[in-house]
Amino acid sequence: MTTGGPASVVVVNAGSSTLKVRVLDPADGVESALDVDPWDGTVDNPELSEFLERARDAGVVGHRVVHGGSRFRRAVRIDDAVVAGIASLTDLAPLHQPRALAGIEAARRVLPGVPAVACFDTAFHAGMPSAAASYALPDAWTRQYSLRRYGFHGLSHSYAARRAAELLGRHPAQLRIVTCHLGAGASLAAVWEGRSVDTTMGFTPLEGLVMATRSGSVDPGLITWLLQHSDLGVVELADGLEQQAGLAGLSGIPSGDMRAVLAAADAGDHRARLALDVYLHRLRREIAAMAAAMNGLDALVFTGGVGEHSSRVRAAAVAGLGFLGVSIDQAQDSVTADADITGSGQVRVLVVTAREDVEIARQARETLAARTPGG
Repeated sequence: MTTGGPASVVVVNAGSSTLKVRVLDPADGVESALDVDPWDGTVDNPELSEFLERARDAGVVGHRVVHGGSRFRRAVRIDDAVVAGIASLTDLAPLHQPRALAGIEAARRVLPGVPAVACFDTAFHAGMPSAAASYALPDAWTRQYSLRRYGFHGLSHSYAARRAAELLGRHPAQLRIVTCHLGAGASLAAVWEGRSVDTTMGFTPLEGLVMATRSGSVDPGLITWLLQHSDLGVVELADGLEQQAGLAGLSGIPSGDMRAVLAAADAGDHRARLALDVYLHRLRREIAAMAAAMNGLDALVFTGGVGEHSSRVRAAAVAGLGFLGVSIDQAQDSVTADADITGSGQVRVLVVTAREDVEIARQARETLAARTPGG
């Protein structure tokens, strides 16, 4: 999916423990790549500095930033005020914001003359209808603390929807698409006429689907009950919900890795079987909910590590969605790259390779062009 542009783009994708840097040419081909895993968040990482030194001819640097809060609703050119704004949102994404800031600082030090753009995972969902974005909480709380459903994985959902439309030979504005970003973290988005109108993650990435180590949606009354009646404190609860729940909590497999869960279930492990059943139940339920948010469905798209590589998860998810007109051609469902795997149903089913780097490059180019005289 070529976005085009006058120069190459450096894409800096800082995760909570990893760093991925790509240099994309004007046709979005990967010129060079660097993966630092694990990354301790050090700005003066020699490997990173050397890589960036070789990219001095780039036209722009695009940075992935997980949280834009209510302030950043689209990609923005980075300056000191933007850096301060990103830092002010650290309490909303304490694992990710500091790493994004470290990536920004590293690039500014090595490439001070190259413009930089911040691309936010929450921005794609910023325009969701109020009915989808609002929590039914006391108004005073909502106003004081800016409580709303922000949604995440927006860069992945945006790219997947665009790429799916391209594969189908349609314009995104003509389609109702549910994009399924399934990895260690997982979320769905309802994309109608190219815009996110609903998503499964909310104020934090804990809401929604069962994930590798995250719980997904839990009755808030259960949490308050535990605080009142157990020995668990706030820190222990937060760690449990983030790091010990989900597939890991149900199966007893600490990583919650889907491959390990599937293997254990096949070997007769009842806990792993339950974990898989709960995961798939929630996935099917939420896909149907996303379709309901658009009054129908034209295409279902799987992306992310699990979404792209587990034909079993795709097949099991779709098996419960026949009432929506969704089916898979099993003979075609062994793909590892972008493909249409639609069966006999009228809803198109596709697998799309996750390319957040391409989406970041697109947004960086567009933001730079908008600020360039005559651009």
